[in-house]
Amino acid sequence: MIDIRDLRADPDRARASQTARGEDPGAVDAALAADERHRSALAAFESARAEQKSFGKQVAQAKGEEKQALVAQAQELSARVKQLQAEADEAATERSTQMRRIGNLIIDGVPAGGEDDFVVLEEVGTPRDFGAEGFEPKDHLELGEALRAIDTARGAKVSGARFYFLLGIGARLEHALMGLAQQITQEEGFVPVVPPTLVRPATMEGAGFLDAHADEVYRLEADDLYLTGTSEVALAGLHADEIVDLSDGPLRYAATSTCYRREAGSYGKDTRGIFRVHQFTKTEMFVHCRPEEAEAEHANLLRIERRILDALELPYRVIDVAAGDLGAPAARKYDCEAWIPTQGRYRELTSTSNCTTFQARRLGIRERDPEGGSTRIVATLNGTALTSTRPIIALLENHQQPDGTVHVPAALRPFLGGMETLTAAGG
Repeated sequence: MIDIRDLRADPDRARASQTARGEDPGAVDAALAADERHRSALAAFESARAEQKSFGKQVAQAKGEEKQALVAQAQELSARVKQLQAEADEAATERSTQMRRIGNLIIDGVPAGGEDDFVVLEEVGTPRDFGAEGFEPKDHLELGEALRAIDTARGAKVSGARFYFLLGIGARLEHALMGLAQQITQEEGFVPVVPPTLVRPATMEGAGFLDAHADEVYRLEADDLYLTGTSEVALAGLHADEIVDLSDGPLRYAATSTCYRREAGSYGKDTRGIFRVHQFTKTEMFVHCRPEEAEAEHANLLRIERRILDALELPYRVIDVAAGDLGAPAARKYDCEAWIPTQGRYRELTSTSNCTTFQARRLGIRERDPEGGSTRIVATLNGTALTSTRPIIALLENHQQPDGTVHVPAALRPFLGGMETLTAAGG
């Protein structure tokens, strides 16, 4: 959540941020009112508690009938203190509830509006002109089935809609993509991590995934655990309630894990193939850093994502995502979208978000203030290195050949035994 001190100091900024997101700016006023009630209730409790301590000394010094009378008064005062404490606790809970209705304060320059109001920052590469090459491109599912790499029919038979099998060269291609992502992130100084994919409610909530998008998350009710839709959740919780040492620079992690998403609300969207699925593998980058370093770290995450996409030889564009399309924890997000020939449009492959201090405040992640002995909240950022399914779609469609084989970018060949072309026999 955002800092209550920032809200008190500049409520207009928070209102403007809410408006840009398409959210209710009235949430700011509700939070401020709840904050005032909490401060008033807390002051009343603390005053009564101080009175109780002072009165206790009088009782200890009194004797006889005077003491009996004072004891009765002390009991009444004790009951009032308990009542005031309960009211203060209730007010604190209400303030927290209202604060959680407010998304992170967007960074200056983030476009206002919704999903279609992004700003294109750059286009990289030129989509192929298949007409000039003399053949009609096939979509990824047709290519994948011909290569015996993708089987959605049996995936649906086993698990239901939006599940699939990657077989043979399809499975090898996923492993190669994760291998490339792991190699590059390690070269970039990220610590490799194998994270848990089941987390406690406090971790999921702290990372910001139980607010507006709770319906996207799978929950195991019998165990009170959640399946994560990204390693971001576990990596955000890695240092929860800790004071981390950032004296040698940011803490940078890269985790590869299986991810699960319910895709609630996506009925009828991207039903063909493996673009929008319930289960996939992803290598995710995550950074804990000082707040003043966050924007530089965000640019670095985007640079690494672009390095990976360049290695895959894909045409793509970089967009500055509009405020209304940001998740609550993000103050700014950049997406890299690859060109998908058979759809005739760019689709998201990677994203990177600057969450400033929003997640860390919820999770209690602090550092020693470099300018003093106190502690302060750190900043967190995340960035997708690669997922398993969407890059496969982009690779198959952009690198397909007239005979149905698929060119392998040079960067992937070491992870595929030197293979230069994907064929049905290559699995």
